[in-house]
Amino acid sequence: MKGLTAVTLVLGVMSSSAWAAPKSCEELKQEIEVKIQAAGVASYTLEIVPNEEVEDDTMVIGTCDGGSRKVIYQRNDLTGSRMM
Repeated sequence: MKGLTAVTLVLGVMSSSAWAAPKSCEELKQEIEVKIQAAGVASYTLEIVPNEEVEDDTMVIGTCDGGSRKVIYQRNDLTGSRMM
């Protein structure tokens, strides 16, 4: 009986995140920017786009507005190309 109670408790805790209020895109973008800057990334681009405009799923780092929009991250190259 204790095992069943423990399993029920764990499942309840895990599902509690589903009850959390969805974040606005701007709020999520701000939180992501803080983490990126704390990691020392100097040049990057964050964009909020509708789901249908996502071209590369590997660039998606967040979902907002109830799953209807994505936050896209791209690290910019600081070296650039040299012309000879």
